Amino acid sequence: MQVHAYGAHSGDTPLVPMAITRRAPGPHDVQIDIAYCGICHSDLHQVRAEWAGTQFPCVPGHEIVGRVSAVGVHVAGFQPGDLVGVGCLVDSCRHCAECGEGLENYCDGMVGTYNFPTPDAPGWTQGGYSQAIVVHERYVLRIRHPEAALAAVAPLLCAGITTYSPLRHWQAGPGKKVGVVGIGGLGHMGIKLAHAMGAHVVAFTTSDAKRAAALELGADEVVVSRNADEMAAHAKSFDLIVNTVAAPHDLDAFLVLLKRDGTMTLVGAPASPHPSPNVFNLLMQRRSIAGSMIGGIPETQEMLDFCAAHGIVADIELIPAGEINSAYERMLKGDVNYRFVIDNATLSVPA
Repeated sequence: MQVHAYGAHSGDTPLVPMAITRRAPGPHDVQIDIAYCGICHSDLHQVRAEWAGTQFPCVPGHEIVGRVSAVGVHVAGFQPGDLVGVGCLVDSCRHCAECGEGLENYCDGMVGTYNFPTPDAPGWTQGGYSQAIVVHERYVLRIRHPEAALAAVAPLLCAGITTYSPLRHWQAGPGKKVGVVGIGGLGHMGIKLAHAMGAHVVAFTTSDAKRAAALELGADEVVVSRNADEMAAHAKSFDLIVNTVAAPHDLDAFLVLLKRDGTMTLVGAPASPHPSPNVFNLLMQRRSIAGSMIGGIPETQEMLDFCAAHGIVADIELIPAGEINSAYERMLKGDVNYRFVIDNATLSVPA
């Protein structure tokens, strides 16, 4: 099946309309007509070859929502017409310890939604900036939000699970003080989710102009990280800090805000490493720096159900496909509140 898509032919050229081929649904496959796809900062890194190993043509996109249009003969959990989503992975080995525990995201054989090896043409996966996708039923997620909210659900498939997973793993909730560093695509979801879990939420930003917006998202307090007095007032007080910043920065400034046995987990993926932290900031209070990467399929479904129950969606700007390249430039400037989402119905319209 040929479908319209947007992708890049090289790391230094704009994304353009193109046609890609999707396989016919196999016995356990679900075919999805994509309604909307979120734009993640990872898309930009990969499509511009800022991360090693990009294969071209590259069609990015791993925040996918739409309707089931066909199912394989052995698919029991989905039927045509169902509202569904696909996140950052579309396959895994299915037999390792991680897959057995529902942590497919940590499987050595994980297959990402784009730019990963596949038997399908052209030999690597192509993502959600396209009209349709075919995915094994194991990696398809059910959406229980109202259909009217569907575009704003799309970023939950990456930004939502990327922040939900560490909040759940480190048990954010009542009685816990949780910091969220950065108020962007990831950070705004972290604030919403931590607030809904019942934690005391402190948002960190470099811009005083974002103070009111962070409070509106659900933060109990906002700290301008460039203000030394505001930072010092929170020394040794946090149970957990979720650091969403995708650029190298001083980790020590936040480490000293953790209480004894506190953890800062990094979920942003910078193109170059952070400066090394002062080891004494870890040793003296038994603090930890950790990392967390999206979530497995069961946890992603749990996140979607949690968000549906609490009325949580992303704050988005819906754009036609012809504005993808300008959205990338705006994203680099931080000019989005807080996530761009593509209206995939516009993919067949010439740029």
